[in-house]
Amino acid sequence: MSGFLFYLAAFALILGILVVVHEFGHYLAARLAGVKVLRFSVGFGRPLWARRFGLDGTEWAIGAFPLGGYVKMLDEREGDVPPADLPRSFNRQPVQWRMLVVAAGPVANFLLAIVLYWGLFWHGTEEFRPVLGAPAIASPAAAAGFEDGELVRQVAGEQVQTWQEMRWLLLQLASEQDQVEIEVINPDREIAVRHLDVSAVRRSGWEGDALDRLGLTLYRPRLRPVLGMVNPGSPADDAGLRVGDEILRIDDQEIDSWADVVRTVRQSPGKELQLEVLREGALLAVNVTPAAVDERGQDVGRIGAAVSDNGELRAALMITVSYGFWPALTKAVAETWDKSEFTLLMIGRMITGEVSWRNISGPVTIADYAGQSARLGIDYYLKFLALVSISLGVLNLLPIPILDGGHLLYYL
Repeated sequence: MSGFLFYLAAFALILGILVVVHEFGHYLAARLAGVKVLRFSVGFGRPLWARRFGLDGTEWAIGAFPLGGYVKMLDEREGDVPPADLPRSFNRQPVQWRMLVVAAGPVANFLLAIVLYWGLFWHGTEEFRPVLGAPAIASPAAAAGFEDGELVRQVAGEQVQTWQEMRWLLLQLASEQDQVEIEVINPDREIAVRHLDVSAVRRSGWEGDALDRLGLTLYRPRLRPVLGMVNPGSPADDAGLRVGDEILRIDDQEIDSWADVVRTVRQSPGKELQLEVLREGALLAVNVTPAAVDERGQDVGRIGAAVSDNGELRAALMITVSYGFWPALTKAVAETWDKSEFTLLMIGRMITGEVSWRNISGPVTIADYAGQSARLGIDYYLKFLALVSISLGVLNLLPIPILDGGHLLYYL
């Protein structure tokens, strides 16, 4: 499958799941309230497929335009209702039942996120350890004294095990504080405390990657530029690169490590690169054109290849985090609550002008992230699905007339 089709399929699957779950929440609540459901549609417009099921003859349909869906209920405001069905009309239900039906869609999105996180935390996920690379010159991290290879143990007194946990805590704290205390272990196994100025994140309007702005980067050990993986259908695969190839030069520039390859490729979206490759003792010339991929509003190059890894390096940089059945559920609920609260906070600050509106992601960006997460593995894809489901739940509860939150405000 080509890169474009893969990303499109990953996006379509996420969109389909979110729409079905959201509308199914409305559907179940309507049935619970005794309301007659006329149609359950995934997509809008002329139905491409439709079938009737159940005692009520509810029509289940797939519309021509897949961006969304709806549940059509019996309602006197939308047409004539037979006298026998009047008690099952939506508009005749007590206001608390109408509120339940309306709120059930966003609630279903939150429940989906909780279930996904619950399964992931219980099963266990492999993630990067919070090991820091050398901070960017003149960055807040450099001013705080961070060094290459330091392992973060605590952020503001809270224990962290993974890079994502550290990132999430810093994002939350940056919205409220100017300085954060971080405890690290340096490569000599000594404990040190750094005081990081995080105010730059707020001053930038939260544009771009917050950790990059602070100068915090993931540790990248010096690796030989030997390919350990080539994605089928990627630019690297199309150019004829193979697992085991060692890249010696790119455009006559000598390559010393994999980091050199990554840097050169990222800076060359859509530009043909000439590679000198060592394969089984023979020198080969290979031309490859990195695909242009949108990353936070900027095009970067990708060729769809990864470095050769060994077990020791993976064990040093990665950690598998898992929880028991009930602790996983508790953490899943807390994760969903925290991300919902943070999303609402950021929306509020966009309205007041403290956060740039450029942080809003459109369908193209979401499709790109969906494809990237799918390529990284099922764990990353499900986490992205949970995050988007939370965002959809929060957005639908906003008091805007066409959204569920607007209807809830009217009923209140």
